[in-house]
Parts: sequence; C-alpha cells; structure tokens
Amino acid sequence: MRQGLNQMMIGRHGADELSMALLIAGLALSMLSRLFGSALLNLLGLAAYIFGLYRMFSRQHEKRFAENQRYLGFFGRFTERARQFAARQRNRKSFKYFKCPQCGARLRLPRNVGEVSVTCGQCKHVFKMKA
Repeated sequence: MRQGLNQMMIGRHGADELSMALLIAGLALSMLSRLFGSALLNLLGLAAYIFGLYRMFSRQHEKRFAENQRYLGFFGRFTERARQFAARQRNRKSFKYFKCPQCGARLRLPRNVGEVSVTCGQCKHVFKMKA
C-alpha cells in the first residue's frame, strides 16, 4: 500500500507550508462549525481542505511554488516577529532589550553591567545606556 501511495505521488507537488496551513485551517473551521452550528463555517472549512488537497496533488510545480513563496513572504514576517518576541520574553531576566534612538534597530545588553557606551550594529550610532 505504501509503495502504491509513493507511486501515485510521483510528479505531484506534495505538501508544503501553504498546503499544510490550508488543511489545518479547514480542520479548525470544521471544528468551529460543529461548536457554533454554522453551515457557512463548515463550507469554508471544506473549501480550505479541498484546496489544500488540490495543491498537494497538483502537477503544476511552478505555480504551486510561486503561491507558497507569496504565502511565506506574507506570513514569514509575522512568524519571525512572534519568534523574536518569544525569545525576548524568555531572556528578559538576563538581558535588557532596547531600540537604537537613531535607526530603531533592536539591541540588547546583559543586565547589571551599569551604564555603558553602546554602538549600534546597523547605523554605528554611539550612545549611553544603563542596564
């Protein structure tokens, strides 16, 4: 059975980030439709699920790749910001985070070092900061 499935997927696009997001969104919308009793949510969930499967079984690699790149370009910024925020929250007891007053780049200093002279890595602006 596994060999048959592998043979069927030869030449197909397969799963990528957008396809997986569509499948998860379809599942979430279907679960919400059961919770709220909404046929519209169920229909949207089914549409997302079907489109995700269509993308996975598609043979048009260039189009699917371009769609996935647009998706990653749009949502990549949000996921990167969320990842950086989580890292800052994890390390907030060890480091003080602040922005450069000139260019706004995010910088950090170890806590309890006193007042030090800081040079921004991007714009090379030098300023004093107390950590």
